[in-house]
Amino acid sequence: MLRGALAAAATPLLAGCVTAGGGDQGPALRGQVTKDNPLGVAPDAPLEVVIFKGAYGDQYAVEAERSYNQRHPRAKIAHQAIQKVGEALQPRFVADTPPDVVDNTGAGSLDLPTLAKANQLSDLGELLDAPSLGDPSVKVRDTLLPGVVEDGVFGGRPRALNLVYTAWGVWYSRTLFTERGWSYPKTWDEMLRLCEEIKKSGVAPWTHQGKYPDYVGDLLVSMAFKAGGDELLLAVDNLEPNAWKHEAMVDAATAIAELVGKGYVMPGSEGLSHTEAQAAWTQGKAAFLPCGSWLESEQKGVTPESFQMVMMPPPQLSTSDKMPATAVRAGGAQSFIVPEKARNRQGGMDFLRTLFAVPSARRFAELASTLPSVAGATDGLRLSSGVDSVRAAVDAAGSNAFRYRFRTWYGTLKKSWDDATGELFTGRLTPRQWAERVQRAADAVARDPNITKYRR
Repeated sequence: MLRGALAAAATPLLAGCVTAGGGDQGPALRGQVTKDNPLGVAPDAPLEVVIFKGAYGDQYAVEAERSYNQRHPRAKIAHQAIQKVGEALQPRFVADTPPDVVDNTGAGSLDLPTLAKANQLSDLGELLDAPSLGDPSVKVRDTLLPGVVEDGVFGGRPRALNLVYTAWGVWYSRTLFTERGWSYPKTWDEMLRLCEEIKKSGVAPWTHQGKYPDYVGDLLVSMAFKAGGDELLLAVDNLEPNAWKHEAMVDAATAIAELVGKGYVMPGSEGLSHTEAQAAWTQGKAAFLPCGSWLESEQKGVTPESFQMVMMPPPQLSTSDKMPATAVRAGGAQSFIVPEKARNRQGGMDFLRTLFAVPSARRFAELASTLPSVAGATDGLRLSSGVDSVRAAVDAAGSNAFRYRFRTWYGTLKKSWDDATGELFTGRLTPRQWAERVQRAADAVARDPNITKYRR
C-alpha cells in the first residue's frame, strides 16, 4: 500500500535519498542487552537522526545526541535538521532505507496511519517498558504525562512518542487586559459582551490564521466537546452517524459565526498566514487569538518584552456544559518515530530514551519555551508567562483535559473540516450547512473500505 501510494512522488528523489541513507542497509544492528544497555544497542552502530526544524529549532536534539554519545561513545551520529519531512523521507521509506529516528512534525509530515498500516513503524513498547534514565526502577512509560502514550497508538500498538505536551486555547496579553481592566470570560455570552467593549476601545476583539482554518476549527470543536462531553467526542472520533450534527456542534459553529456577524474579527484576517495573524496580535491590533502552546516560541524575537502572553481554555457555550470551564484540549504533539526498517533501530529507541529523560526534557523546555511531555521536567524552572499559563491550564484541567483523534486518523476528513470551517468563518456557510458538510465527509470515510478505521 505504501509503495503504491508513494512511488510516483518518490521516483525523482529516490536515488539521492537512498545514497544518503547508505544504500542497502542490510540487517538491523543489535548489541548485548545489559543493565546499562537495556535496549541492546550495538556499541559501534552509527545513528542517523532527522529533526524537524521549526518553532522549537533543533539545539535540544543536538544536546540529547551528545548525551547519547556519552553512553555510546563509539557511535557516529549523523544529524539532519529539515522542514519538509514527508517530501524528504517518503522515498527512503519506499526504498527501505529510512533514518533511525525521525521527528515527524510540521506541514507535509509523514502520514503515520498509512505508515503504521504498512508496518513501517516500530512498535515502541520495548522502549516504553525499558528503565528510564533518571530512575531505573521506573519504566519510561511511567515518566510520561497522561495521554502521551495513547496519542501515539495506531492499530493497538504504540508507534510514535510525542515530546511536547501541547494545550490549545485562547491567547491574550495580560499587560493589555490589566491596563484596560478586562477579565477573561468563562462563557460565550460573557465573551460577546467583552468583545463589544473591546471593539469600542478601538482594538479588534479577534484575529485568526485565516489561511489555516484548523486554528479556529479547534476552538469550535473544543467548545462543542466541552458542551457535549465525552459522549460527543467519542462519537466524532468513532465516525458515528450524525455526530457532527449534534446540537453542541451546531451551537459552537453558531458562536464562531457570531464573531464575524457582529464585526468582532479584525478585517483581512481570512487572508492571513499564521505568522501574519500572530504578528498583528502581538502588535496589539487584536485582543484574542486561537492557537496551541507553541505560540510563544514561534513568536520569540518579535513579541515585545512587556506583552506577557497567556493562554486560557476556550469559554463554555453555557454554564450547562458537560465539562467545566477549566476543561482544555491537551495532549502529545511533535511525534518521534523509529522506522521498522531502520538500520540502528535499537539506537533509535535509545535516543528517544535519552530525549525523554528529565534532563533532556528540561533542557527542551528551557530552549523551546514549551511544556514537555515528561512529568516533573519543569519543576523548579522559572517559566515565561506563556509556558507558565499553559502549565497552569493543564494543572487546573486535571482529569478534564481532553483530546480528539479524527484529524490525525483521517486526512480526508480533516481536509473537509478545514475547508468547511474556512467558509463558515467568512460567512459562506451557515452553521447548519457547516455541520452537514463535515458530516458528509465523515460518512464517506466511514463507508470507504480502503481506509483503516480506529476506535476509542
